[in-house]
Amino acid sequence: MAADYTAARVNMIEGQIRPNKVTDPFVVEAFLAIPRERFVPEALAGVAYVDEDVPVAPGRYLLEPMVLARLVQELSLTRADKVLAVGVATGYSAAIMAELAGSVVALESDPALVEAARKALSGVAGVTVVQGDLAAGHAAKAPYGAILVDGSVPEVPASLLDQLPEGGRLAAVVINAAGLGEARYYRKVGGVVSHRILFDAAVQPLPGFERRAEFVF
Repeated sequence: MAADYTAARVNMIEGQIRPNKVTDPFVVEAFLAIPRERFVPEALAGVAYVDEDVPVAPGRYLLEPMVLARLVQELSLTRADKVLAVGVATGYSAAIMAELAGSVVALESDPALVEAARKALSGVAGVTVVQGDLAAGHAAKAPYGAILVDGSVPEVPASLLDQLPEGGRLAAVVINAAGLGEARYYRKVGGVVSHRILFDAAVQPLPGFERRAEFVF
């Protein structure tokens, strides 16, 4: 018989998400609706709801619930939005945002994780899983009203920002000059993208975003 993780899901909401400035009832309901244990290896189902990043493959993780919830809340998703989720791993963030947005394009670079995401997301309406270079985004279905980067990056590449329309939003954790993670919110207004820092966040890095070495004379 499959274990019932309903109580763990409620405890995640009440102990991690609500106390950390996540007040949007629709975001809370999305996290309550999606079984996080479905998106981790079976052996780790018992720790699916801990307040830290959970490994799902070598070098790949599900974002800490509180961090993901705050980033999703900041995007203010509606059914009018088409969302790009970058680096979805097994697809948990895409499932959460599918509860809030009109459609979600779930981008993943690792072929094994692409298959894992498709399996985990079977039956979740409005999500399309695609394989490709994470830093390049998925221009074929752009523009996106909102983009979520599912892990930390040294910088948000122009290739992603270019896939935002006027008024488009992007949320990501960016490693600053001191080596610390900052959750940031980006928005395109008048064709110009600006950002603000939301909170400090120590999350695992996404592959494929490594800063290129600069030539020094």
